[in-house]
Amino acid sequence: MKNTSVFFLLLFSLTLACTYVQPIKDGLTAFDRKQYDKAIPMLKSDYKKAKSKLDKGKYAFMVGESYKLTNESDKAIEWYRTAYDNGYSVDALQEYAQALKRTQQYKEAIAAFKELGLEIGSPYEYKREIQGCEIALKWLEEGAYEEYTIDRAKFNSGALDYSPTIYLGNALVFASDRKESTGEEKYNWTGRDFMDLFMVDLNSNEISPFDSPINSSDNEGPATFSRDYKEVIFTRCFGDENNVAYCKLMSSTKEGENWSNPQVLSFTEPEINYMHPSLSEDGNTLYFSAKHPDGWGEYDIYAVDRIQGEWDEPRLLGRTVNTIGNERFPYIDKDTLYFSSDFHSGMGGLDVFRTYKYKNGDWTPVFNLKAPINSGADDFGYVVDYRAPIVEPKVIHKGYFTSTRDDSKGQDDIYSFTRMVPPPPPPPPPKDTTKKEKEIVYTMVLKGYVLEKIYENPDNPNSKVLGRKPLNGANIQITLGDESERTRVGEDGLFEIILEEDATYKFLATMEGYLSNDAKFSTKNIAKDPKNPSQEFLVEIELDKIFKDKEIVLQNIYYDYDKSFIRNDAKPTLNELADILLQNPAINIELASHTDCRGKVNYNQELSQRRAQAAVNYLISIGIAPERMTARGYGKNALLINCDCNNGCTEEEHQANRRTTFKVIN
Repeated sequence: MKNTSVFFLLLFSLTLACTYVQPIKDGLTAFDRKQYDKAIPMLKSDYKKAKSKLDKGKYAFMVGESYKLTNESDKAIEWYRTAYDNGYSVDALQEYAQALKRTQQYKEAIAAFKELGLEIGSPYEYKREIQGCEIALKWLEEGAYEEYTIDRAKFNSGALDYSPTIYLGNALVFASDRKESTGEEKYNWTGRDFMDLFMVDLNSNEISPFDSPINSSDNEGPATFSRDYKEVIFTRCFGDENNVAYCKLMSSTKEGENWSNPQVLSFTEPEINYMHPSLSEDGNTLYFSAKHPDGWGEYDIYAVDRIQGEWDEPRLLGRTVNTIGNERFPYIDKDTLYFSSDFHSGMGGLDVFRTYKYKNGDWTPVFNLKAPINSGADDFGYVVDYRAPIVEPKVIHKGYFTSTRDDSKGQDDIYSFTRMVPPPPPPPPPKDTTKKEKEIVYTMVLKGYVLEKIYENPDNPNSKVLGRKPLNGANIQITLGDESERTRVGEDGLFEIILEEDATYKFLATMEGYLSNDAKFSTKNIAKDPKNPSQEFLVEIELDKIFKDKEIVLQNIYYDYDKSFIRNDAKPTLNELADILLQNPAINIELASHTDCRGKVNYNQELSQRRAQAAVNYLISIGIAPERMTARGYGKNALLINCDCNNGCTEEEHQANRRTTFKVIN
């Protein structure tokens, strides 16, 4: 739902690269091959020729997508609206609203998000988007923020260029997928070259690939250097034995003129994505972002100390910094932490924030850098360059950041900035000495919402999820230490509590006809803000409706050819299913495996039974009682898509039929 940097797509599976030799003759082929500049005029022609409203909507949506992916959101707006008006799905209206927000047309975006909420039947789903637009609109109406001036760096290319870091001499090291990157294949997810680290000489703007063995045939991302530039810690995303990619933090040291063979940092766990490192000035604390099951939300920011040359256990930064959204791209500058978030109040997508560290280790309330650093697009990868000459007396420092705003050459471009001494604030009103100053009373309020999914087909749990809406009447058990209490949510799915300091809360939401689910919230290390003594926080608990005797497809469970063992890439999905079963001890399930239509009946039946049993055995191994599960192999007897197996099925249809499912049977 947000315009995020293409680098985030590297978190998903690496697939085999494809090479095309046939010339492109139509818009659909150009779009499929991600050649969007070529696709646009062809798709426009297809739109004009289309006879049905349905086809017009399809072509218009692809034109909009092509403009978005070539960073021309202003042109995408018209085509998304045209697609929606021609009967395309709510995806067109959603992209229309997001494109308006990206181009900072906030009033129009607010109207579009309201329309979108009505369309899917849940104004709640876009409440935060509307609030964000209202805040950004207020900031823009207040006038330009005079603390920063920016300029797009001259060394950008038509490729992705992002996350600069300071390097020795007068150089920057940044990540890019430009054609000079290592490897001859394409990264099939983006259709572009693989990511590598590059170095730019800021005196000449000459660019060269960074040293080997830092760059490899895998994807290399953002890096950080020690103060003497003899140690580098960087991101590398690479596949395991099942060709599933995870991003890890790697380190290398310079010995003479050569870098040592990079090693994964010792604290990293398997099947967790780590990225965006930033090393403190003394080299003893590393900040990074990771998506960990014990985190607060999606991606969170962590810090880890190096003690006597060894990395300690990482610690999760508190709720002042981390949210239930994404916090990424940390940069530590002495006692100041800069990072990007898509959940703290901002102008759209990822915004850059800063916070300062108190002497007790807590962080001050975060501050949005506003425009021109932030925009309606993604803004991230902020770094200060203290080497840059300071001529003007009012300049504090200079530096660089990355943005996906529409005036960029590629989808991600690097910008330089100059930070000025801000204008003095207006004088405070005179104090009334006759009145006694009131003591500041600090309060923390948690608003919790219980939600359910909105399906395109309300009777089909495998149909598209359009959004979420409040679930009325659910019960909430709130646990704090050894004490617990129960409450019931109102008609708006809301429950509200006053929070205690330095406390961890657990919530369990239950409702008849739905699978129970839990959540947690901690008030540890939340900074007090005299300007905002009453702070409000949000927690969302989503309950899945029970569709008895209806199969639910488990995503991302694949098996090797003619094998039935559980691969590592299937374990996260099965772990989630185990959590559901542990939270709902009264339900029993059937876990089933299906093959596609190819192969002999008996062979497929036996193979699918072995695969289903392997999944059940894995769940038993992690603590699920065997009597709660039944393994069943259907072979090719219950195809999801009935196509002509001999010559009429596409590989996508075969893949859809090869599925693992579960259903609640009692």
